[in-house]
Amino acid sequence: MRESEFVNDYFARTLAIVNRMTTHREKMEQIVIMEKILRFVPAKFNYMVCSIEESNDVTAMSIDELQSSFLVHEQRMKEQINHSKEQDLKMSYTGKGRGRNASRVVLEEE
Repeated sequence: MRESEFVNDYFARTLAIVNRMTTHREKMEQIVIMEKILRFVPAKFNYMVCSIEESNDVTAMSIDELQSSFLVHEQRMKEQINHSKEQDLKMSYTGKGRGRNASRVVLEEE
């Protein structure tokens, strides 16, 4: 999975490869496919992979359930990024000089 790739795109690409292999009469068990998916995700998903492997019986999961878990995680990461961007836009007061411009509001983006 590429660092900037979305979960749905990664799963679609992976399953397309599996389907091509199947048309060439190469059979892959679902657990093997899921292990490969878990092995090749970016580092930002590492703790999620560990969590899935420890809390779930991967052999009992389906690929759709695995994809759903990743989608939920991806959505939460997007929400956290958006929330942090909102917090980065903050108001600060400058107190330079006297008179009308002594206290003015300045929006900063970090």
